[in-house]
Amino acid sequence: MPPHHQPEEPARDFDALLRAAAESLGIQPEYWDIFGNRHELTSDLAQRLLAAMGLDASNAAALAHSLALRESDAWSRLSPPVAVVDHADIRVPLRAPAEAATLRWRIEAESGAVLEGEQDWLSLPETAHAEGRSERLWTHAALPLGYHTLQLRWSASTGAAVQARMRLVVCPPRAYLPPSLERGEKRAGLAVSLYGVHTAHTWGCGDFTALKGVIDWTATHASGSYVALNPLHAIFNRQPYNTSPYLPSTIFYRNFLYLDVPAVDGFARSRWASRLLASESVRAEIAALNGSEFVEYERVARLKRLFLLLAFREFYRTEWLAETARGMAFARFLAREGARLEEFALFSALDHWLHKKYPDVWVWPQWPEPYRDPGSTACRDFQRTHPRAILFYKFVQWQLDLQAEAAQRHALERGMEIGLFHDLPLANDSCGADLWSARGFFTQGCRVGSPPDDFSPNGQDWSFPPPNKERHLADGYRRFADFIRMSARHGGALRLDHVMRLFRLYWIPDGFDARTGAYVRDNAGDLLRVLALESVRQKVLIIGEDLGTVEPRMREMLDRFGILSYRLFYFERREDGTLIPPGEYPRQALVSSTTHDLPTLAGFWCGRDIDARERAGLLPDDGAAGRMREGRLRDKQFMLDALHEQALLPPGYPRQAELLPELTGELHNAITGFLALTPSMLLTLNQEDLTKEIDQQNLPATTHQYPNWRRKMKYSVEQLGQDPHALDFAAMLSHWLSRSQRAPAQS
Repeated sequence: MPPHHQPEEPARDFDALLRAAAESLGIQPEYWDIFGNRHELTSDLAQRLLAAMGLDASNAAALAHSLALRESDAWSRLSPPVAVVDHADIRVPLRAPAEAATLRWRIEAESGAVLEGEQDWLSLPETAHAEGRSERLWTHAALPLGYHTLQLRWSASTGAAVQARMRLVVCPPRAYLPPSLERGEKRAGLAVSLYGVHTAHTWGCGDFTALKGVIDWTATHASGSYVALNPLHAIFNRQPYNTSPYLPSTIFYRNFLYLDVPAVDGFARSRWASRLLASESVRAEIAALNGSEFVEYERVARLKRLFLLLAFREFYRTEWLAETARGMAFARFLAREGARLEEFALFSALDHWLHKKYPDVWVWPQWPEPYRDPGSTACRDFQRTHPRAILFYKFVQWQLDLQAEAAQRHALERGMEIGLFHDLPLANDSCGADLWSARGFFTQGCRVGSPPDDFSPNGQDWSFPPPNKERHLADGYRRFADFIRMSARHGGALRLDHVMRLFRLYWIPDGFDARTGAYVRDNAGDLLRVLALESVRQKVLIIGEDLGTVEPRMREMLDRFGILSYRLFYFERREDGTLIPPGEYPRQALVSSTTHDLPTLAGFWCGRDIDARERAGLLPDDGAAGRMREGRLRDKQFMLDALHEQALLPPGYPRQAELLPELTGELHNAITGFLALTPSMLLTLNQEDLTKEIDQQNLPATTHQYPNWRRKMKYSVEQLGQDPHALDFAAMLSHWLSRSQRAPAQS
């Protein structure tokens, strides 16, 4: 072999090692995009991803050493940190020396019950062995659902002994379904963006009292079984970069903008609040905020925070210090929430205090270094010297919990079977509370996004770090279970934004753009079982938003675990682009016309979204808008053909899409009917499609170029119950729900 070819063999060996290491850590060697193109994992990309996961992949020797350490560590432990099992198939892999020994076990059940026993180690079935150790399966009969503790002791006659303590999560085979859906019935509801709901009494942003008005209207006029909401999680409320409900500061607590401030404990008794509310300047500000075209987050936050402080001071003086019944109720809330609320309240108090002290400091990575670590001496000193400031933020979360609980109770009292339908974001703001307090649960050096597709030709970079799956495993999935439980609290359904997160996410290493990334798998089986457990325990229906690049096996697993698919009118097509008929939609699914990230029906029909993308400079070249409009005309024709095939349009209605530049009432009615007639369990109609609005809530990949997450409802809650057009829309929807047997019997 010529001398210049000699280095090739080591390079090939390193490439092979990189690929083997990547596969062992869940990095997929390839993926197929939505256009049918194959993308292979490059060595450079594999190195970057492995380094983010904590492996030294700088050269073959270093990588081999890193892998050997991981393998040695795995075999040195008697048990994994957690086993997530089906209640009827409890099997736990254990690793110990391959010699005769006795295994003693003790189960401490969540209920407090204790079970004990012992077995001969060699009698357990062996599944693997390495370096004088064996892996064997410990099994047990069915256990109650829940989070239990398994204590283990392996001891040999030689005196050698190994002990372990692990978390045993016993799960149901499927998630919860309401009884009516189990019986084969169907239901429907309305989706609203709560920040955009307005009444004569809101302060520029929708609140839980306004939500009760939407509940009343939906139950009375639309025979709805639920009201679906945007994520209500806490955000920074700063325009234009920190208003997305899908980029929360914390996944555990809610945004105080949704509070009806006059209904907060302490407000009615506060003389200062009453005087300030009666002032001309405050009345003018409330009127201006209510009359503004868009939600003005910072102004609303400033106004509400001022009055919340006044209410808290009154509550603190008359209830908390006096230890009244209300004060004790608050104390019970604090005990229930524990350290997690303490961390969030500490972050919130620090964020306000440091920004006031240093006006140019906006996010925690800019904070003085001692405050960037929640366990630092500086943070402990702040806790000791500012207890009342921290207690204020806990008080605000208590009030949010009370008002959300009251809204769900109101929905159930109005006959809604599901009530509030919550939404769980995928993301965490990189500069938010969760990244500050729990950095170990996130993988640094990468961001999450999505590969190029029809709507984002250059891909999407969502600018937040992916989860650290090994840290979640070591945690026994406690954090995962908590954010499922807390996001679903006071609701009857929970939508998981981008449910593919449970299976895999598209990772983009720092220094790369969204066109260069790879999919990294998660522990899907464990996560799905924990999700099913929380669903059953809380009686919450689970819907997975499974749009985009989806592998068939993922939908099969979601179906097996009883998680509803998410199907959109725009996307359900055959290979030739024609729409599938209603009868071919899956039963275990939610159907809808669109989402917040996609054009409304009226906007789709007139190309409003294409215009917006062109104005925002999102299209790759000068001819892209024209090509998109040509494609849109084809899509509209496919839709028109499908509606005619189902006889949903009146006789003589035009059959050529080019004759219909705008969404007509007949088209609106026909599309609603098309979706209502599917066999799918749930039908959700978005507020914008109910009222034929042309602008969507969010234009992906924009910030200042578009008023994302700020659009108010076309009608106030009062107008919904009085305006002839709004009532016509309601009558149309109610007609289809009745015809398709989606309205509950009592309606």
